Amino acid sequence: MKDTAFFVATDKLDRFAANYERGPRQEAEAATDPATSDFTRDPGFKSGGGGPSPAHPPTICASARCCGAGGELDGARILGPRTLEVMHMNHLPEGKDLTQLAIGGFSETANEGVGFGLGFASTMDQVRTGSLGAGDYYWGGAASTIFWVDPKEDLSVVFMTQLMPSGTFNFRGQLKSIVYSSIID
Repeated sequence: MKDTAFFVATDKLDRFAANYERGPRQEAEAATDPATSDFTRDPGFKSGGGGPSPAHPPTICASARCCGAGGELDGARILGPRTLEVMHMNHLPEGKDLTQLAIGGFSETANEGVGFGLGFASTMDQVRTGSLGAGDYYWGGAASTIFWVDPKEDLSVVFMTQLMPSGTFNFRGQLKSIVYSSIID
């Protein structure tokens, strides 16, 4: 995760993509110039759950592959399998979901039927979430990105985009529907 930081360093700006937003005619238009973006400055408050600028896609893919392989990456043990299991199980009190405990209106995902562990949201109830993948775990980003791991299906998915805010289109839900409906065994 050497390229993940709370702001983009000057020597890495050539790899930093612009963010886009939905324009008045529903077309994508540039919302930020990478060279002058807020993401090029130290934010002061560093929030691990909502502040890091993303690593480049190969790093995110490696993280998802590691989680999907039970904590191992390219033959090296990064996390113990039991540690990873504890990280993605629901740690909300009394087995509640995010609708019962979340404060505020913004969320990267639906809150119904979603638990939260130590670094991941998780699908606890497919009916309540309106999506497949009970037992999967995931993390999304502000620019509509997501990665998820489904141990039951031996599946890791990474979706990278640059559309702000993340609720503009339901890319995540549509992608999950397409992926899970394609599994035939």
